[in-house]
Amino acid sequence: MPTLYHSPNTRSSRVIAQLLLMGKLDQVNVVIVDVVRNDGSGRADPNNPHPEGKVPFLVTDEGEEIRESAAIMMYLDELYGAPLSIPVGEKGRGTFLSWMMYYGGVVEPAMVAHFSEIRHPAMIGAFRTMTEVGECLTKGLGGKQFFLGDKITLADIIIASAFQWAPHLTPDFDNVKSWFNRVNDALDLEALQAFEARGMETLKKAI
Repeated sequence: MPTLYHSPNTRSSRVIAQLLLMGKLDQVNVVIVDVVRNDGSGRADPNNPHPEGKVPFLVTDEGEEIRESAAIMMYLDELYGAPLSIPVGEKGRGTFLSWMMYYGGVVEPAMVAHFSEIRHPAMIGAFRTMTEVGECLTKGLGGKQFFLGDKITLADIIIASAFQWAPHLTPDFDNVKSWFNRVNDALDLEALQAFEARGMETLKKAI
């Protein structure tokens, strides 16, 4: 059974959302760990094997260590039959991979720069801004339900996770806002919130 190191209400929450949607949460050993948070709370947890003390972090049955949300999400999806991706060789695989990489390569850096009020030309030149992100998302969606058509994929889950964390930054385009609502409706956010609440209780008891 794979082991997922997870801290509630962090970037690894999207992995929990994925596992809930796939109905595979009970097939992964989830270890609750603490992390240092942006507001100064939390701590470096000695039980967290991530070399930088971050989450998510996955250890496979074979002992292989996997870091970075996109890699972990794709690994788990493929491990359980690829219900939330486009399999290798099928039409749309390249588009799927592009959106998965776009999240970590553009969306998150642009969002962090926005919150940090960084307007350096090097940052804008490399990653653009949330304005360009919004334009890219609305163009990529077009009239589709999700980024790959009528099927929700990991690309939708990982990109939507940014706006679940900061809903006020959801791009002001009708198709993007409708897409965001569809992703939220597809996920079991109530179960996710309950899981996260139990995780926070676990952390409190560990202090």
